[in-house]
Amino acid sequence: MRKPVLTIFYQFNPWNASIGGIQTLIKIFIKHAPPEFEVRLVGTGDPELQPNLKWQAAEFAGREISFLPLFYLKDDNFRSFIPTTVKYTTALLGRYLSSDFMHFHRLEPSLAAWNWQGEKTLFIHNDIHTQMQAAGDQKAILWRRFPQAYFALENLLVRQFSQILSCHTDAAEFYRQRYPSVKNRVGYIKNSFDNEIFYPLSQAQRDAGRRQLAIKLGLDEETRFILFAGRLHPQKDPILLIRAFAALNHPNMHLLIAGDGELASEIRTEIGRLGLSDRVTMLGAIALEELAKLHRICHVFVLSSAYEGLPLVVLEALASGTPIVTTRCGETPKLLATDSGVVCEQRTPECIADALRQVILHPENYPVASCVGTAQPYSARTVIRDIYSKMLSRWELAGNLAVS
Repeated sequence: MRKPVLTIFYQFNPWNASIGGIQTLIKIFIKHAPPEFEVRLVGTGDPELQPNLKWQAAEFAGREISFLPLFYLKDDNFRSFIPTTVKYTTALLGRYLSSDFMHFHRLEPSLAAWNWQGEKTLFIHNDIHTQMQAAGDQKAILWRRFPQAYFALENLLVRQFSQILSCHTDAAEFYRQRYPSVKNRVGYIKNSFDNEIFYPLSQAQRDAGRRQLAIKLGLDEETRFILFAGRLHPQKDPILLIRAFAALNHPNMHLLIAGDGELASEIRTEIGRLGLSDRVTMLGAIALEELAKLHRICHVFVLSSAYEGLPLVVLEALASGTPIVTTRCGETPKLLATDSGVVCEQRTPECIADALRQVILHPENYPVASCVGTAQPYSARTVIRDIYSKMLSRWELAGNLAVS
């Protein structure tokens, strides 16, 4: 009996150190795909290992997949003059990659899929309305310069999707109101974390891990660690985070920055300007397993973003027993309980510093069990398997209807 085929479209190589929640979510979808499905990924390749424009058998996270690299992308953590999404969309044009299910994580590539047959799903990862209106770097998202053109393109392309799924409830409502003709296809979807990688330690193990990290970095053994992880991109506003850490002004606290991106040099300059070189460590892009170790031993995870959906890294931190400090953006403020994190009402260094101080100096108010409990409904074991179960039911129903 033929298996249903899921084809995932996104501009990355899952075997490379690629930073971002979309990449992580796709990896989870591949890892937790049930054996009843054939999974294909259309991404970017490595010229030494993967010839472009040829389907090839591959393995990821113990799962066999078919992989089609469209072109070579050296490092997707940095933006190039020509946006990667444009290159990816252009490479798809003129191809026919229909399958039973097609998952798109960017709108633009679906332009190539207009005549492809199959169930198409668009995943919305950010609050696009806030994203378009956000102040600051106009290069953060190219479409911000041409909002009318973006929404005109979106109005055309959303009609082809069987489902439009957002991890942000406000964004889902925005799409229902903006596109009433497809409002019944718009829904909320939980982002999820890999519960086999992100889990808590005992308090003794956490304390031992913190001491080992402090010794490794040449710091006092009682150092308290603040963790940020993500792309160094204007959306995440890491410069605001550096200024907030300076405002915290606590000699026994250390900021760890895991990630890379176009703002790396600017961040290093700001760290030097504020005299924080001995109190901030930039780790660069690290493997997911290494990030999980940091989540398990840090005292708090912090987000200073201008706009978000529901960052997977928040779920990963909570699942590891680590409380959150976040700006008021995206779905995170709706997710957090009073005993699993603090939401900053103002995007200022002083407000973020106060929240960090509140969490770090009073850990008893943010117990591990509360953090883990907040994340638990989002575990991949339940969320992803439920999605695949519903996909399989729809496919079987469609097959039965065709036969009858």
